[in-house]
Formats: sequence, C-alpha cells, structure tokens
Amino acid sequence: MQELCGVLLCGGTGSRMGLAGKVTNKHLLPVYDRPMLCHGLDMFVAAGVHDVLVVVGDKSAGDVLAFVGDGAEFGLRCRFAFQRGATGIAGALALAREFAWPKSLMVVLGDNVVEDATEVGAIADRFRAQEKGARIVLKDVDDPRRFGVAVLDSDGHVIHITEKPAVPQSRYAVVGIYFYPRLVFDLVACLKPSARGELEISDVNSAFCATTGGAGLEADILLGWWSDAGTPDSLLHASTLVAEQRKSK
Repeated sequence: MQELCGVLLCGGTGSRMGLAGKVTNKHLLPVYDRPMLCHGLDMFVAAGVHDVLVVVGDKSAGDVLAFVGDGAEFGLRCRFAFQRGATGIAGALALAREFAWPKSLMVVLGDNVVEDATEVGAIADRFRAQEKGARIVLKDVDDPRRFGVAVLDSDGHVIHITEKPAVPQSRYAVVGIYFYPRLVFDLVACLKPSARGELEISDVNSAFCATTGGAGLEADILLGWWSDAGTPDSLLHASTLVAEQRKSK
C-alpha cells in the first residue's frame, strides 16, 4: 500500500475574481459559511492524509499562513511552500519534492468543492492499492469545453486529455484532484513551459498516459456534485450548493 502526503495548491493571483480577488488570497473567500480552502482540507482528512504542504503565492500569502496555522485545528499537520511568480500548477507541485519523500502524493487545487469528501477518500484508497501509475478525478459536465477533457478506453484508463477543446470527445472534465507516485517529479523536471510561460498539469497527466500506453493513468468519476470556485459565477454556484446541502441536513 502506498503512503500518501498531501499538497494543497493555494497560489495564483485571483485575477478572475475581479475586485474580490484584491481583498485577500482567493482561497480564503467564503464558500457559503467557510473559506474556500477548507473544502480541500476536508478532502485530506477524509482520505486519511495528515501531512499536507500548502503552496502559497505572491497574493496575500501571510493571510493563508495565519488562517491555516499548523493545521491542528483541522486535524492535519501543515507546512508551507512559497511559489514565486506564475510558474503553473506543475511548477507548484515541483516544490513538494523534498516534503513528499518517500511518499506518493494527493494533490488538490484549493478552489475545488465537492459534495462528499468521503467519496474522494475512497478514491485515495483505490490509488493506495494500485501498483503503478497515477490517478485523476473526473466529472461528467454539461459544458466540457471549459475544462481539460479526458477520453477513456473500455477499461477506464485515460487515453488522452485535451485542454479546453472546441469539440470535446467526451463529457468528462478533469477536476483539480490528482494522485501521483514519486515519478511525477521526474516528469515535471522534463516539462517545457507552455505558450503562456507555465508548466502545465495537463502535460503531466498526458505524460502518464504516454508512459505505459494509457495504463499509466487511471480515472474515477465523481458521483456527487462538484464545482470549482475560481470565478465569481462559480463561487456563487458552489456557495449555493453548499448552502442547500447544509439546510437539507
């Protein structure tokens, strides 16, 4: 069984949030009754992952440190890394190399909100049991053109991923929850910056597809609802979903 540590990515400039993104780190903006990043922390707790590296960027990094602290309030042990500049999600992941040794990784983008964190916990258990390769989480969405889109073979292996395709080949959006073996750091080290000057996580996932002819990247499809919360509209949508869930209980 693979041992896991966690990486919560809370960098970025928050530029898509408009004026709200100038107030503080966007991952501290409320999704209904709690800061956004709390939903990512919930996923680590549900997965039984207790050691978490929180990656922060130039925007209000101290606010995140002050809120999360050592992680004890959330049942975690948290440390921090600073991502200087816009080096991309894969660039942020590279900062976890020494922290993760010798464990594998559960990586969560800090603007992800799911209906049931225990569903992510079950996916983590499946990754722990697999012998090789990586694992990503997908969601069947109405408009996959806004996301990275995965195509699966008949056995559920990911064949390839296309970033924001004009004509999607499936409805499976790649959500920001990933499980990687330590091989991921070698793959990141070989990446070249994209046209926007960043190391792209989609290139990492595509590299896993290529390593073993598709068997290197497994996928799970979320059954419960999922939303990112990185824009004003998606933040409102996520807040509404959480509010309805709270009231139903």
